[in-house]
Amino acid sequence: MKSFLIACLSILFTSFIPYDDAQDNQIDVLVVGGGASGVTSGIQAARMGVKALIIEETEWLGGMLTAAGVSAIDGNYNLPAGLWGELKNRLSDYYGGLDAMRTGWVSNLLFEPSAGNAVLHEMTQAEKNLSVWKQATLKDLKREGECWLAVVQTKDKGLKTVRAKVLIDATELGDVAKLCGVKYDIGMESRSDTNEDIAPEKGNNIVQDITYVAILKDYGKDVTISQPEGYDPKEFACACANPICITPKEPDRVWSKEMMLTYGRLPNNKYMINWPIEGNDYYINLVEMTPEERKKALEYAKHYTLCFVYFMQHELGYKTLGLADDEYPTTDRLPFIPYHRESRRIHGLVRFTLNHITHPYTQVEPLYRTSIAVGDYPVDHHHTRYHGYEELPNLYFHPIPSFGLPLGALIPQEVEGLIVAEKSISVSNIANGTTRLQPVVLQIGQAAGALAALSVMQQKKVSEVGVRSVQKAILDAKGYLMPYLDVPAEDIRFKSYQRIGSTGILKGVGRNVKWSNQTWLRADTLLLASELQGLSDVYPHVNLSRRGDTPVTVEEAVEIIRKVAVEENLKGNMMKRAEQVWQEFGMKNFDLKRAILRGEMAVLIDQLLDPFNNKEIDIKGQFIQ
Repeated sequence: MKSFLIACLSILFTSFIPYDDAQDNQIDVLVVGGGASGVTSGIQAARMGVKALIIEETEWLGGMLTAAGVSAIDGNYNLPAGLWGELKNRLSDYYGGLDAMRTGWVSNLLFEPSAGNAVLHEMTQAEKNLSVWKQATLKDLKREGECWLAVVQTKDKGLKTVRAKVLIDATELGDVAKLCGVKYDIGMESRSDTNEDIAPEKGNNIVQDITYVAILKDYGKDVTISQPEGYDPKEFACACANPICITPKEPDRVWSKEMMLTYGRLPNNKYMINWPIEGNDYYINLVEMTPEERKKALEYAKHYTLCFVYFMQHELGYKTLGLADDEYPTTDRLPFIPYHRESRRIHGLVRFTLNHITHPYTQVEPLYRTSIAVGDYPVDHHHTRYHGYEELPNLYFHPIPSFGLPLGALIPQEVEGLIVAEKSISVSNIANGTTRLQPVVLQIGQAAGALAALSVMQQKKVSEVGVRSVQKAILDAKGYLMPYLDVPAEDIRFKSYQRIGSTGILKGVGRNVKWSNQTWLRADTLLLASELQGLSDVYPHVNLSRRGDTPVTVEEAVEIIRKVAVEENLKGNMMKRAEQVWQEFGMKNFDLKRAILRGEMAVLIDQLLDPFNNKEIDIKGQFIQ
């Protein structure tokens, strides 16, 4: 720590970057971007006791959730992990219950963007260790010693200099990572790069369509806008069933105009227009453009959305629906930013692919052991506005089991002191189709904040912080490591199930059920002898005399634990302690002769052997022997 202070003080005298009120702007964690992951990064770091600052270019917080207007939560409804679950509860309180937000059919949780912004402001303002600068832009950034030195253009106070120990890139397109020299990918990798069987044969630089969302409300009178220049109704002809729809791109998804409209119906008589079927999706690859080029290109995307609004009004008869005048304080009433589904994807310490999702236990790198966030939404890519989309892989709701996202995907190679969040983490293009969803990104931010705080508190490099210490912080914040549906986070057994699942001693089973992707520990199922082979990964010396698909009794289970405890030099009467744990956790019928349940065994192993805390793993999930 002494060396860090010396390095920071030396910058005061040697830096060529202009600074103003430097003593007031020395913080622990700087978060660039106040979007979905940026907000949760800052809140989590602040709650762990370090000083954090979020800088955000717009007037709003929440990014895709609010500033981009995608105020319909996709997935994780039954996995209310950490700050995502807290946001869900606060929105429920705002509207008077979850039922009040079941207004459309695309999601069980729909809300007005302005309401989401208000709730996120309340959450950030409650944190004494967190500051937020809105309408603030990063102008310069450099690494000196163990510090990051950032120059920020603020709206009211001009240039400000910020010195931080850890930097988090929570931008929409990974701009900070590029500025820091991180290597990254854009577009689709080839099948040979990722070994994903549905990836294209050759890689390309094609990204997903963006969307400039429109929030409409019913004015009860004709509010049809003037026909936009260059308007062509054929662009949207098959957005829904109507007389001018002749050759739909997706014949199986030509729904009624009522279905289209109610897709994103919001509370208070409003409608989110984020329609993927020949609607207002728009193809443009903005990633490597300059800010000026992006601004110009986005005018075309805005115009496209206005054309679609006019199509709805003029061709479909929705003349009383117009852009809401009580949502965005913008001159055109459109959101501050577009919905970016894809950005740069960094080269991280690990790369998370579709194979890690579909077959987590058979990969060379057992990344599931390092999970810090969970997701359950299908792989969903939007490409129909790209000319030539027919030749791309069909990734419309590709089924997967629910999954855990690895910590190493947030840590870039070769650049120290930086954590990457939002959609720029180290995943394959295909995996991004599910990791990009709002609840996952909120959790990514929370994990980034926890990692940053631990780096500061432990005085370690980001890459040196132990995986288990980050996971423990996530669990303490009611987060999920494994996407198990067996018990809620409030259950006394929850952490035991999560910890044992993270060791791989007992493995979950994932399955796809229509749109619902699930994973279960199968806690209420009898434990079979063959299901204890995972003990050998953690305790190589263990000798399992019982094998096969026969149930394990309570007595046999305790004896196995006792033998491991002896080898591990753990003291205590295991039978007596097992009975105590049984009672503490409210488990019934401590009968030594009956078959033990998987959940009961998970609790016993966790409480008596504690492999989660006693057996460290590296960033790739391998046990450090």
